[in-house]
Amino acid sequence: MSNIYAQTYAGFDYAMIDELLTEEQRNIRQSIRSWLNRDILPFIEDWAQNAEFSPDIMRQLGQMGCLGPHIPKEYGGGGLDAITYGIIMQELERADSGIRSCASVQSSLVMYPIWKFGSKLQKEKFLPRLSSGEYIGSFGLTEPNHGSNPNGMETRVKKVTGGYILNGAKMWITNSPVCHLAIVWAKNENQQVIGLIIERGMEGFSTPTIHEKWSLRTSITGELVFQDVFIPDENVLPLAKGLKSALNCLTSARYGISWGVIGAAMDCLHSALEYSKERQQFGKPLAAFQLTQKKLAEMITDITQAQLLSYRTGQLMNEDKATSALVSMAKRNNVEMALRTARESRQICGAMGISGAFPMMRHAMNLESVITYEGTHEVHLLITGMDITGINAF
Repeated sequence: MSNIYAQTYAGFDYAMIDELLTEEQRNIRQSIRSWLNRDILPFIEDWAQNAEFSPDIMRQLGQMGCLGPHIPKEYGGGGLDAITYGIIMQELERADSGIRSCASVQSSLVMYPIWKFGSKLQKEKFLPRLSSGEYIGSFGLTEPNHGSNPNGMETRVKKVTGGYILNGAKMWITNSPVCHLAIVWAKNENQQVIGLIIERGMEGFSTPTIHEKWSLRTSITGELVFQDVFIPDENVLPLAKGLKSALNCLTSARYGISWGVIGAAMDCLHSALEYSKERQQFGKPLAAFQLTQKKLAEMITDITQAQLLSYRTGQLMNEDKATSALVSMAKRNNVEMALRTARESRQICGAMGISGAFPMMRHAMNLESVITYEGTHEVHLLITGMDITGINAF
């Protein structure tokens, strides 16, 4: 079963943001939209119903230029700007948060730290393969006992001749069961956080799958477990300096999320709007009722505000002026907006809104995860609070 209105989707642009985009950006958006309509959307509901993830999706994402679009071309990336990266994430999440999650983890949490903090040899070895989707990467920061407080991590490394011995575990890790490598953050004997590249096949490294998820069912999630894993010195990210480096990666990913969830919200609004114009009750279409128009008007207003916030954040990202606090605000605001839009859209469609013929329930379940991961709704609120008051409330 697939969304009956997917092929008529054209997006929403109440503030005429398209006029601010370049022709290249609009062409990239259309190329990805056409691919999604042809190869992803006809199957996405079945994949979600059956919790199916195919590693081949990464190769397709690579072929479409969705992996590392903001990484320089010399390392296999697209060499594109932050706004173009956001547009790509928006299109992917219009299809499904799980598809966008695969791409944003690979791009912002795996490729980005290698590019930003890695050696030239590490960049040349890993980035082109990650960009093409030949390699799948994951990012290990969250632990079974430490989510919102990453500095409490219990994963440890001990220096030995030629490298380190790694012990510990990471939890709720996208792509981990199928990853070829993982960017992992651990504390050394001086309690300093360092970044490591862990490769599949290293003895003592395992990646159990987490089953029975109600959310993000088109992506695969698991653990990263380390039992006396030897990590050679050449697999340490030489320019990573403490937890700040890990959080820097999250800022890039959160920025992409702020765009991505707009796509999910627009998909929900599009389906609800089309349904409301067709569905007859009391002798007239649902769209003719004041309460329905109230819902639709509030949703398009919320989406427009989110678009403007992400676009301006993208401009500042391009100028290297965007603060992590601004990105936190955009992630928090836009995810909450998208989840509210999914719920309101589902109500307009009544019982039909829970069926696979409509995307709202799937988007809502996905967004329940997105509002928690890469910084919970509450943590981002406190980041803003600390930024405006100067007082840390954590």
